[in-house]
Amino acid sequence: MGVAKYTKDEKGAIKEVIYQSGIKVKPVYGPEDLEKAGFTYEQDLGAPGDYPFTRSLHPQSYRSRAWTTRQYTGFGTPEETNKRFKLMIANGQNGLNVAFDLPTQMGYDSDHPLAEGEVGRVGMAIDSLKDFETAFAEIPLDRIGSGLTINGVATIMMAMYQATAEKFGYSKDQISTTPQNDILKEMIGRGAWIFPVEHGVRLVGDSIEYAVKELPKSNPVSICGYHIRESGATPAQEIAYAFEIAKAYIDTVTARGIKPEDFVGRFSFNFNVYGNLWEQIAKFRAARKLWAKMLKTEYGVTDKKKLFLRGLFGGGGSGLTKEQPENNIMRSAYYALGAALSGAQTTALCSFDEAYTIPTPRSALLSLRTLEILMDEVGLRDTVDPLAGSYFIETLTLEMEEKIIEEMEEVQKWGGMTKSISEGFIQRKVSRQAYEYEKGLQSGEYRKVGIVPTSESGNRPEQETQKTDVELHEYNQEWAEKSKVNLIELRRTRNDKDVSDSLKALEKAARGTDNVMPYLVTCCHAYATVGEMAGVFRDVFGEWNEPEFY
Repeated sequence: MGVAKYTKDEKGAIKEVIYQSGIKVKPVYGPEDLEKAGFTYEQDLGAPGDYPFTRSLHPQSYRSRAWTTRQYTGFGTPEETNKRFKLMIANGQNGLNVAFDLPTQMGYDSDHPLAEGEVGRVGMAIDSLKDFETAFAEIPLDRIGSGLTINGVATIMMAMYQATAEKFGYSKDQISTTPQNDILKEMIGRGAWIFPVEHGVRLVGDSIEYAVKELPKSNPVSICGYHIRESGATPAQEIAYAFEIAKAYIDTVTARGIKPEDFVGRFSFNFNVYGNLWEQIAKFRAARKLWAKMLKTEYGVTDKKKLFLRGLFGGGGSGLTKEQPENNIMRSAYYALGAALSGAQTTALCSFDEAYTIPTPRSALLSLRTLEILMDEVGLRDTVDPLAGSYFIETLTLEMEEKIIEEMEEVQKWGGMTKSISEGFIQRKVSRQAYEYEKGLQSGEYRKVGIVPTSESGNRPEQETQKTDVELHEYNQEWAEKSKVNLIELRRTRNDKDVSDSLKALEKAARGTDNVMPYLVTCCHAYATVGEMAGVFRDVFGEWNEPEFY
């Protein structure tokens, strides 16, 4: 879902505007709109850095510190990825956001038959701790935080990151990692799930509990509305579903006797920015406010900093087009503008060529420079929340808050997020919306610059088929061959007894109620492979079969 619906008269004047979340936009807003909505400064806005944080998490916002830049990076072999990490850091990036290939995401080693043709294609191939040691070589892990964009085997990658840091001489309390680790959104959106719902959620709970006790600077889960939106959700649903997922994880961990106050401040979020600028800004302002209110009223959280909605606002992959790809440079700049005007802590942009390929060094650096231009030239750091007090923005924020609450209440009527996903309610709704939007895009009901609607005959005009050439980041079969050779050498040189003993201990923990994280760290140090560790979980938990809902 990406653009608003505009109704125009025969002269092209706009008669009606309806945002994706269902909000109708008036031609003009004034003080009477805020009065009608019951707006008060203290309840709905407040000072920057004060509850309910509508304006900003911090009193000085970007005046005190610019947003973190975390471009999505990773492809091919660990050696190739390490080079790209260093390139981005050398050019001013101050955090890593790591991409993994599909075999790694699905818990298969590079020599598994199902990995054929996919090793290193959409991200970095990781088979063991050896690969992590190569990928993060000479990266200062005590100063550079790393997001790990992986879910089904997030516990394994989180353990591997800790083991790597320990190999490099860092202590557990020095490192900061944020695995995405949001299995429920995978079941709604991307599809990179492995285990049944209850076991997937159990692993998320294990990682949160472990981080509370052992990894003080790490954020064990990044709840990802981003991919839910990419799958067809509206902006309001993106926030609503993410918050309902968060509640499912909170309930899982509190059932273990851990108070929400002890861990919700470690939650991070990954949200999408594309489409209508004003709707995105209202979405994030409403989300900060609702998250703080929910934690305070429903879970009794009182510590101010633990009420913060923390995370990355960025990307916008579904907003990009293959047609006229240079347009994506401008689109991403406006997405970054929306993220900054809404108070993003961290931002990453999809590069203009991502509709075709893994970003090339040139396109990745263009995205980074776009963010820096906003920081240092355009003036986005001049003052805190420059849109505060706008009749339009404040009214829209209140209306967005209402829409998010409506969507959350619907999930609760279905029995909560875990049940809604297990029975396919969410997937059915989001998929239908994606289908209807695509039909609207093809028919011209929705307008996207550079895309010409199909004709009644089903064809598009000739100019629509003309696409600008972009430099492709070609797939290299040698990546797979190198990974397989490395695996053979690893299995030849590691201590087989240590591997066997660590995997047996992991199996016992998985079959019981012990937290699996310490056992995974031991497995990683013994150089057990991702496929071996995930294989233990597959044997114990089984695999999830999606509900039939079409």
